[in-house]
Order: sequence, then C-alpha cells, then structure tokens
Amino acid sequence: MNRLLTSVLLFLLLAIQCSSSAPQHRANVAASDTKSPSNSGVIVLNAKNFDSNLRDGNVWLVEFYAPWCSHCVRFAPTYEQIAQQLHSAQKNSAPNARKVNVAKVDGAAERALSSRFSVKGFPSFYLIDGWTVREYDGNRSQENLVKFALEDYQHTEPMPFLFGPFGPMGQARSLLMRSGTAVVGMYESLIARGMRPLIAMSMLCALGMGVGLVMIVVIGLLCMPKPKSD
Repeated sequence: MNRLLTSVLLFLLLAIQCSSSAPQHRANVAASDTKSPSNSGVIVLNAKNFDSNLRDGNVWLVEFYAPWCSHCVRFAPTYEQIAQQLHSAQKNSAPNARKVNVAKVDGAAERALSSRFSVKGFPSFYLIDGWTVREYDGNRSQENLVKFALEDYQHTEPMPFLFGPFGPMGQARSLLMRSGTAVVGMYESLIARGMRPLIAMSMLCALGMGVGLVMIVVIGLLCMPKPKSD
C-alpha cells in the first residue's frame, strides 16, 4: 500500500509540473486582454477573484458574455453606461441605500463559472445579493437593467439555493468543469513536451484511478467504526 501511495504522489507531482506552464501562459494572455475597471467602469471578474469580490456585502449585477457574441459586442457600450450610472450613484447615496456593483465575466473562457450559473446563452445577466441570485430575462436596455437592479428585482423569483451557483449542485458542476479543464490542460502539456498521445492518455488514466483509489481508502479509514471505551 505504501508503494502504491508513493506512485500516486509521483504521478500527481509530474502532472502538476507538466500542467503548470500552459495555464500560466493562458492566464498571462487573459490578463493582458482584460480592461481595467477604471477605464470602463465595469469590474472584470474571473474564477480567481469572483467569490472574494462578492463577499464585500454589496449587490452585484453580473453579465456573462462571449467575445464572439455579436449581441454582447453591441450591448457593451450600454453596459458600460449602466456601470457608470450605478457606480456614481453609490457616491451620492445614503449610507443604508442599496449599492450595486456592475461586473462582467467572459463566460466562454470561464467555463466553470458559466457551468456554476447554468448559463445557456450570451449575454446573460444575474443579480447577486449574498446567496440570493436572480436572473434577468427582460429586454436589454439601460433603463430596464438599472430598474431591475434597484427596484424590479423583487418581482423576480430567486434561483433555488440547492441548484443555484452557491448551492451544492452549482458547486458540483463547477468542480466537474474545473477537473475536466485541468485534465485537458495536463494532456495538452504532456503532448507539447513530446509524449505520445497513447502514453499521455494512459498516464492520465492511471492518475485518475490512483486518485480514486486513494480517496476510497481515505474515506474507508474515516468511516471505520471506533471501539467504544469503557
């Protein structure tokens, strides 16, 4: 058993080392293409900063878009005006007034977040207040979206927490998508290093089987009945 655990750990270290270069390169490219919030007024969110930003206690209006979506491209100037209007309103509002931050997520690149919110098309708009999430399904206009964020949201039924982005089903969808993306990244990295596709697939399959076996052993050890003490 110790030899098996050692082999699995070696596989994990090799896979992490091989996959580290490709994600880092993609992250640098994405960072260079991202607009600064100070330039457009729209806050850019991704998988790394999404949850940390949403814990600020404010309400968030988030757009999921795709760069290749013509509707998203045409609506981008209007969405920037929405951000400027709602953000400027925060400076002149009372301390207890409703404050709405405006953000966007590249849903085509951030597939884990899109899966977490069950995004079915672009653009999609969500109003997030803590763990309460409402999806906007009205006409896309500055007036309608601002009114929805400040007043009309009360007439929209929130997404069920169980299947919502912050519930167990949403987190599970996100985990599956992240795992699949990581496996694909590992495979591409191994191929780029000159490894044959069949050998790379065999290594990843062995890695998956090893990780699954370790998880089964760990769960079994945790669930073992303990002797009662007199």
